[in-house]
Amino acid sequence: MGKKKALVPRIKVEHVQRTILSIRGQRVILDADLARLYGVSTKRLNEQVRRNRNRFPDDFMFRLTPEEKNEVVANCDHLSNLKFSSALPLAFTEHGAIMAANVLNTQQAIEASIFVVRVFVRLREILAAHKRLAHKLKELEARVGDHDEQIQVIFEAIHQLMTPPDKPSKKIGFEV
Repeated sequence: MGKKKALVPRIKVEHVQRTILSIRGQRVILDADLARLYGVSTKRLNEQVRRNRNRFPDDFMFRLTPEEKNEVVANCDHLSNLKFSSALPLAFTEHGAIMAANVLNTQQAIEASIFVVRVFVRLREILAAHKRLAHKLKELEARVGDHDEQIQVIFEAIHQLMTPPDKPSKKIGFEV
């Protein structure tokens, strides 16, 4: 028996990372991008979501507002075709993307969902590393800021030592 050929070999991590947007403080994939990854039409994806609405609570999926839609269209070139759509897109969180694959129940959707989850996890790791780096940088800035004050005190002490005294000092020693 030959090796089973993957249905989603053309998906690249960078491509999936570009489709993940930050909306309302959450990382999400819009319905059009998710449908493209899962190999179905957006209409079919939304139809299955409507039929299985109880599987998609608010923390799995939400509908964009008109303002959010306009901002997404303005900032994401690959979503420019949404500009002319009268429907507001759905935004799926990581868990919503998995649930969408389950309700679609196609082999490509299942394989792509595994890939999407891995990209979400990778982004979470990158963000965690970024937060750790930002925290360390803040600590370093605080330490260096404290050093600036200490160095300034040292410079002032050196300047005081370098300036001659105002009144002549009493001579020490034997005078003839």
